Amino acid sequence: MITSPPSNPLAELPARDGPLRDAAVRLEAGFLKEMLAAAGLGRPPGGLGGGAGEDQFASFLLDAQALRLAQAGGIGLAESLFEALKARDAT
Repeated sequence: MITSPPSNPLAELPARDGPLRDAAVRLEAGFLKEMLAAAGLGRPPGGLGGGAGEDQFASFLLDAQALRLAQAGGIGLAESLFEALKARDAT
């Protein structure tokens, strides 16, 4: 069953805030990717013999998972980053 993503309070922003929001979400996604990789998510189990291709596709999967997590609200880092960028942009 396909469900809709949870409501994101950052999604209903004025158009000029869009690039700042996107930058904040992408920064959080980068952070989450590193944390997921450090936790071992995406690391192939031993003995499958997938080779270098498996490593490359695991990286793509981590990118997609981290971005999706950040877009769904993540750990709140994007919101903090967005507010900081917005305040800096206002000055």
